[in-house]
Amino acid sequence: MSSNFKQAETATWIGIIVNALLAIIKGVAGWLTGSRALIADAAHSASDIAGSFAALFGLRTAQKPPDEDHPYGHGKAENIATIIVAILLIIVGVEIAFSSAKGFLGEAPSSSPGWIALIVILFSIGVKEVMFQYKYRLAKKIDSPVLLAEAWHHRSDALSSIAAFIGVLGSIIGTYSNNAALLYLDPLAGIFVSLLVIKVGFSLGKESSLIMMEQVLDKEKTKPFMETILSVKGVKRVDELLARNHGHYVVIDLKVSVEPHISVEDGHSISKKVKSNLLNTHQNVKKVMIHINPYREDN
Repeated sequence: MSSNFKQAETATWIGIIVNALLAIIKGVAGWLTGSRALIADAAHSASDIAGSFAALFGLRTAQKPPDEDHPYGHGKAENIATIIVAILLIIVGVEIAFSSAKGFLGEAPSSSPGWIALIVILFSIGVKEVMFQYKYRLAKKIDSPVLLAEAWHHRSDALSSIAAFIGVLGSIIGTYSNNAALLYLDPLAGIFVSLLVIKVGFSLGKESSLIMMEQVLDKEKTKPFMETILSVKGVKRVDELLARNHGHYVVIDLKVSVEPHISVEDGHSISKKVKSNLLNTHQNVKKVMIHINPYREDN
């Protein structure tokens, strides 16, 4: 078990525990104060728990070594988990929107949620931002797409809490100023929260779907690989370089040209050197497949 996986697993379990506590605190406070925005925020935190378990499954599956049926490894399990997290976000966002919309269709709110709701929301904002920073930095460090999705899940929760805070605060001001219109800010904040959640879900789902569809990396991202290949003595030209993400690592398909009259053994030696240099120089590259072509000026 790699140290990167251990760090990612620990971060995921911390997220599960934190989200469970926040969901309970916000849910109870929302029920006691009657805040639709806070109840919506609690549902968002609860969805994080399901997402974290999906992420944990993806992380563990991705650690399995290549086998006969999966010669490229199991790295895409992380992307599958990310798509599950994204779908959960979208579903929760739609549910929050419908729940909050009822606040406009029913009777006008008679009072604001109160200061307790504000205190709980402020606490949630602080905790979720800390979790975002922790997971975001770790995801970038170990190059984990599913942990990055988890980080943005925390950030979306923090943003939704900010929206809930504005809604509840406006509702309180409406109570003290006898302005009935401001009381609608609480359910309005719930709808705004739902849109944020849905947007994050679509964004995460789109990114992982492109990886699942074998989208290759652009020239800017493959430029370091190209430089490493051309630095190998005997490589005359790179005919084709196709690199793609496979979860938290990169797989490269490569065609290089060498002098046409060298021996097969010499050509094989050059290909081994190219592969070795790519694997040793770039930590995110885990598999390289090379085809050797005879070099021609007119080809």
